Parts: sequence; C-alpha cells; structure tokens
Amino acid sequence: MNDHVEIANLIYTYAERIDLGDFEGVGQLFEHAEVTAEPGEAAPNAGSAAVTEMFTTWTKRFPSAVNPSGYTLHTKHVTTNVQIYVDGPGETARTRSYFTVFMQTDTLALQPIIAGRYHDEFRKIDGAWCFTRRHMITDLVGDLSEHLLLSLG
Repeated sequence: MNDHVEIANLIYTYAERIDLGDFEGVGQLFEHAEVTAEPGEAAPNAGSAAVTEMFTTWTKRFPSAVNPSGYTLHTKHVTTNVQIYVDGPGETARTRSYFTVFMQTDTLALQPIIAGRYHDEFRKIDGAWCFTRRHMITDLVGDLSEHLLLSLG
C-alpha cells in the first residue's frame, strides 16, 4: 500500500476509535508516540497506557449496545486538509490536518463543539507506519459540557 494512504488511514483510524469510545484502541495507536495538547497540558503522555489514561480521564463516554467497545462519545471527529510529507528515504513522515468534532446527545443538539489542528509525526517500525507524536492544537471551542470531564484550562 502507498505510504500516503497508510499514514492517512492511521489518522482516520484515530477518529473512528475515539468516536466509538475505544480508548484502549486509541492508546494502541500511540504505543510508540507521545501526545501533547495546547492550551493546557504541560507534560506529554507517552505510550499506550498513558494515552489511554489521558482520554479516560478527560472524555465522557456513554453506554452503547451497538458499538464493539460498549461505549460511544456521541461524536464524529472529522479530519480534513490532511497534508502528508514523507522524508526522502521513506522512514519518517509528518502531517498537518484540521479536525472538527460534532456532537449530539439527548440534551445537546447536533453541533460542532471543538475544532483545531493536529501536527503528527510518524516512523516506519518493522515495515509499518506508526505515530511517534501527535500535537493537538485547539483553535475554536463550543459547548463541551457533554464531552469533557475536565475543563480545557
């Protein structure tokens, strides 16, 4: 498969897993990576366990009988404007993309609740592309009352 497609698929897999409330699956994507965010968080979360814990601590999950994880966030993470830059030898890459998160619950009408950018880095490990870094930048904030367990700071 083409490097660009494999890297884009990792970005889109994150969106699918987070919307399903599959925080362990999200953590697995960042096994070889650190995740940072602004504004707010000072120290990076590195590795699967730390990233899983970060999302478990920060994000509300709702029970779901139809999702394999048993949860849903009632969100759709939409990733756009994906720019992929693979180095010459094809062993590392970086991307820039936008995200918009839409949410709907019984008490929240369908609406965008947050938007921003991802600055990601990747490396080929044993022939497969893996995240090595995700930096999340929040640009626009809406009603996060049904989404987060903590304040964005």
